[in-house]
Amino acid sequence: MSTTLPRPAAPASGPAPRAHRHGPIGRLGRWAATHRRAVFAVWAVLVIGLGVFAPKVEHALSGAGWQDSGSESVQVRDLVQQEFGGLNSTGLMVALHSTTDTATSPAFAQRIAAVTRVLQEDDRVSQVVGPQPGVTISQDGRTAIVMAGAAADANDMVRAADDLKEPVRALGDDRIEIAMTGASGLWSDFNEANRAAMMKSELYSWPVTLGILVLAFGGLAAAGLPLLLTILGLVASAGSLYLGTHVFDISIWAMNFALMFALALGIDYALFVVMRFRAALRETPDDVPDAVAATMDTAGKAVLFSGITVLISLSAVMLVDSPAFRSMAGGIMVSVIFVLAASLTLLPAVLGRKGHRINARAVPWAKASEPRSARFAAWGERLWARPWLAGLAALGVLLALAVPVLHLDTGMPSIKVVPQEDSSRVGYGLVQDAFGPGAPGTLQVVVPTAEADAARTALQADGGIAQVAPAQPGRSGDVVLLQAVPRTDPSDPSVGATIDRLRDTLPAGSQVGGATAENHDLEQELAAKTPLVIGVVLALGFLLLLVALQAPLVALIGTVTNLLATGAAFGVAKLVFQDGHGASLLGFESQGFLDAWGPVFFFAMIFAISMDYTVFLLSSAKEHWDRTGDPKEAMVGGLAHSGRVIFAAAAVMVAVFFTFALSGPLPPKEMGIILGVAVLLDAALVRLLLVPVLLRLTGRAAWAVPAPLKRILPDVRFGH
Repeated sequence: MSTTLPRPAAPASGPAPRAHRHGPIGRLGRWAATHRRAVFAVWAVLVIGLGVFAPKVEHALSGAGWQDSGSESVQVRDLVQQEFGGLNSTGLMVALHSTTDTATSPAFAQRIAAVTRVLQEDDRVSQVVGPQPGVTISQDGRTAIVMAGAAADANDMVRAADDLKEPVRALGDDRIEIAMTGASGLWSDFNEANRAAMMKSELYSWPVTLGILVLAFGGLAAAGLPLLLTILGLVASAGSLYLGTHVFDISIWAMNFALMFALALGIDYALFVVMRFRAALRETPDDVPDAVAATMDTAGKAVLFSGITVLISLSAVMLVDSPAFRSMAGGIMVSVIFVLAASLTLLPAVLGRKGHRINARAVPWAKASEPRSARFAAWGERLWARPWLAGLAALGVLLALAVPVLHLDTGMPSIKVVPQEDSSRVGYGLVQDAFGPGAPGTLQVVVPTAEADAARTALQADGGIAQVAPAQPGRSGDVVLLQAVPRTDPSDPSVGATIDRLRDTLPAGSQVGGATAENHDLEQELAAKTPLVIGVVLALGFLLLLVALQAPLVALIGTVTNLLATGAAFGVAKLVFQDGHGASLLGFESQGFLDAWGPVFFFAMIFAISMDYTVFLLSSAKEHWDRTGDPKEAMVGGLAHSGRVIFAAAAVMVAVFFTFALSGPLPPKEMGIILGVAVLLDAALVRLLLVPVLLRLTGRAAWAVPAPLKRILPDVRFGH
C-alpha cells in the first residue's frame, strides 16, 4: 500500500492576504477579537438570562434515578405502586426502638401515633401502615416499623425523606429511638452527605487552583482567565440544567460533576490558548487581532477537537439505561459545551482586549519565557537519544499498577457510604438487629393469585431466604405480594445470586423486585454495558484523532495509551477501596468492593480528560511535522511547546481531585483517588514519557497516511 508523507510546503512568493492566512477557527478568533462588544453583549445576555435560574437548580434536581429503567425490578415497583397502595421500594420506612418499652406500651404507642400523623400530613404519602405483629414488630417487641406508601415518583419520595426525616427523628427521646430508613431515606442521606462533601472539597480546591494557576501563568491577569471561563460556564450550565428539569429528571450529581468539569476544561483550554497567545504576540507584536487568529488556528483548533472528544466520551455513557447516569453525562456535556463555546469566542475577545496587558502583574520570568520550553526540549532530546530505558520503565510501572484490576470486584453502594450518625444508617442497624441481616433488603415478589401458594413454597424452600411474610392481595385481585427476607446483608453478593435463582425457579408470571433487586439489576446493566461503552469511546476517540492528526498509527498511539493510565488508576482503586489499604489514613470503611458505577463513569471521565493532554501534545507534534517533515522535530518540538501546559494543567487537576479524597463520604473519595491517580500517571508517565518514546520508535511511520485514506480525510493542519 502506498503512503504519503507530508513535506514542508514551498514558500510563497509573497505574503498571502491576511484574510486567507487563517482557517475557520482562526478567522472566528480574529472576528471575536475585532468585534469584542458584540461578543461580550451576547455572553452577557446568555449568562444573565440563564443565571437567573441558577440559584433554583439545587432544589429542582432529583435525588433518585439509580435504576435500570427497563428492568424487572422497576416493573415490580410500578405494579406495587398501583396494586398495593404505593408500598413499594420508594416508600418510607421508620424504625422505632426502645431498650425499656415494647410496642404495646403506652409510651411506645404514642410515638407510633405521632410518627403516623407526621407521615399522613404529607401529600406524597399514599397510606401509612402501622407495625404488624410477626411482620414489622420484632419478637421481643422492642422494635417496630411504620411503613408509608409512595403517592409520588421516586425523586419526589427522596425529597419527602429530605423533609420528613428530621421531624420524625425529633419525635424520639432517651427511651425510644426513631429513625427514617429505607431506599428513599438512604438516597436522601447519601445525596446530602455527598453534596456537603463536594462543597467542602471545592472550598479547598479553589485556593489551591488559583495558586497553581498563578505559578503556571506567572501573573494574576492571565491566571484569572480560566476562572472566568469556569464561572461563566458553571452559571450558564446551572441555568440550563434548571430549565432541563422541566422536561427530564436530572440527578443532583449532574451539577456536581458539571462544576468539576467546567473547572477542569476551563483551566486546560485557557492554559493552552493563553500560552500560545503569548508566543503569537512575539511574532506579531503590532497586530493583536492577528496574534489571536494565529493562536486560535493552532491552540483553538486543538481545543475544538479536544472538546468534541470529551463530548463523545461522555455521550457513550448514555448507553446505560439509567436516568441518573444519563442525566449526569448530560449535565457534564452541557458544561463542556458552554466552556468550549467560551473558549472559542469569549476568550479570543478577552485576549483581543487585553493584548500585551495579558502580562500585567506578571513575574519577570513569565514575561521573558519562550513558548518553546528549554527544559522540555532537553527532556525530549534525552528521550530521543535513549528511548528504550525510559519507555520500558514507564510501561513497567503502569502495568504493575494495573495488575490488581484483574481481581476488581464491584457492587452497588452499601449502607457504609452513609455517615454512621445519619438517620438511614441508624434505622438500618435497628432493623437488622431486630429482624435479621437481610431485613433492610426485603424482596418484593409479585405473583399471579393462582400461583400464590406455589410461589410461597418456592420462596420458603430457597436457601437464600430467611423468612416469607403472608401474602397480601392486590386491589385488582389478580396478583398478590409476597415479602421475602434474604438471609444475608443486602450488599452481600449472595443476595444477587438469590434474586437470579428465584427468577428462574418461581412460577411463571412471578416478578422479583424491591430496592435490593433494583440495585442488583442496575449492577447487571452496568456490567453488560461497560465493555460496550469502553469500546464506543475508544472507537470514536480513535476516529476523531484520525481526522485531527491525519495518521492512523499516531491516532492509535494516542487512543490506546489512554488505557494504560486508566488501568493503573483502577488497579490502585482495587488496592485502596476493595482491599482497604490506606482506609484508616483516608478515613473510610471499606465495602470490600468498588462502587459499580465507577468503572463505566470514571472511565469516560478519565478518557475525556486524558484526551485533552493527548490532543495538546499530538496536535503540537503534528504542527511541527507539517512544517518540517522531521520526526525528531515533531517529537521534541511537540513536547517542548506543550509539555509545560500539560504539566501545569495536570498539577491543577491532581490537586483538585485529591481534595475530594479529603471529603467524608466514600464516593467522593473514590472519585478523587481514581481521577487524581489517573491524571497524575497519564501526564507524568504517558503523555510526557511513553507517547514521546513511541513517536521516537515509530519515527516517520507514525505520520504515514495510506493514499486511499488521505483522499477521504479532510485536510486538517494545526498551523497557519
